[in-house]
Amino acid sequence: MKLHELERNRAAKHERRRVGRGMGSGLGKTSGRGEKGQKARSGVSIKATFEGGQLPLYRRLPKRGFSNSDFKIRYATINVSDLNEKFKDGDVVTPELLKEIGLLKNQLDGVKILGDGEIEKKLTVKAHKFSKTAIEKLEKSGSTIEVI
Repeated sequence: MKLHELERNRAAKHERRRVGRGMGSGLGKTSGRGEKGQKARSGVSIKATFEGGQLPLYRRLPKRGFSNSDFKIRYATINVSDLNEKFKDGDVVTPELLKEIGLLKNQLDGVKILGDGEIEKKLTVKAHKFSKTAIEKLEKSGSTIEVI
């Protein structure tokens, strides 16, 4: 098929339904809304969860338990390889500096350093949390670690 051989899909375009245009049209008088009732009126808006006055499902189901997920501490994560790319020997790495450089989009509840990748530079890294592998790799490279 070539670009000049393309044709529009005639079945994809429907003519607009013209309601209330006389009995002969098939959609005259009540305009396809039936007789009386809430849906026959103008300005009707019924919520998707409305069950006609019956007790809705979300109220019929038992509510139990408590979720602690609202209070969960979420950390922004940075890999050791990212620190190796962006910083020079002897630099002091802080969450504020990481945000300034653009490595952190949002700090959330803190910063956690993960051990993915390699590091060859000596840095002073200040963060809220460190993974075990990150600690190993940073100590191996001669970097110092400070938990905020």
